[in-house]
Amino acid sequence: MTAKEIFELVREDLIKVEQEIALQNGAAIEPVAEIASYLLAGGGKRLRPALLLLAAGYAGYRGDSAIRLGAVVEMIHSATLIHDDVIDGANTRRSRPSANSRWGNHRSVLAGDWLYMQSFQMALAERNFKILDVLIELTQDMVEGELVQLNKLGRADLGEEDALELAARKTACLFSGCTRLGAALGNIDDAGEQALADYGHFAGLAFQLVDDLLDFTASPEQLGKPVLSDLKEGKLTLPLIYALEAAGAPARRLVETVLEEKGFGSVRPEQITALVQETGALDRTRIAALDFARRAKSCLNGTATSDFGRALMAVPDFILDRDN
Repeated sequence: MTAKEIFELVREDLIKVEQEIALQNGAAIEPVAEIASYLLAGGGKRLRPALLLLAAGYAGYRGDSAIRLGAVVEMIHSATLIHDDVIDGANTRRSRPSANSRWGNHRSVLAGDWLYMQSFQMALAERNFKILDVLIELTQDMVEGELVQLNKLGRADLGEEDALELAARKTACLFSGCTRLGAALGNIDDAGEQALADYGHFAGLAFQLVDDLLDFTASPEQLGKPVLSDLKEGKLTLPLIYALEAAGAPARRLVETVLEEKGFGSVRPEQITALVQETGALDRTRIAALDFARRAKSCLNGTATSDFGRALMAVPDFILDRDN
């Protein structure tokens, strides 16, 4: 299946998700509604609600609950983006000024808080404790991931395990939550639900590693933000971790200088991109992303015979091939 065919399968439901989000934004007071509408209208593939809808269809459910929960996970995702940009001091998001650069940190944080609370109010209306358990767990994981990352900012001594732990907490937990929620809506046993949750986890890890690669290989126009922004913010991602494992002390000093200066003053960006290319770190990261995509597919265990199953099988390839 192509990317177009994947999203076409749930296109009508995704339109309803957008309508549900707009309805919820309409219930907010004006400052919050303006910020939330701005961010939610800023593009994005809506991959997380699409995953929830695909998992629900795979598990035998199509209905209003999937639409509402699709809106819930997109609103939670948007809240995390607002808070992340405030924490990182980011100026751009998806090629537009970030919310915090337009409205300031105080209003942006409160808008993110509102999105969180509104999404949980919507989930509560489902009257399903399993749904609340999943959402609470994934939200806690994401907050803990942000705290762990803050504790490791500016450090050049991180390893692969550190990077994958952050990827699991900050990205993969939401992907896994989406597929688990979809499974919970359908007529599927506990083992099938866990398999879909594992599928989302591995797909999310692949997604994060591709993000890390794009920070070194894409243009600012493709990314919608400056390249090498992770390093400038003090974050050591997997490609750089692999590069430092393979390089000597002079290369480590280059990275440490960028971390200390919080930008590219004494060191040029081209020196860092050359480092990850020449050490084979990009190829090694791609191999890791490919492995996580393979593991995601294996979670379907040969049962991907329906249109929804074939779409889920194709999503990891879509993740690997994306350029923004």
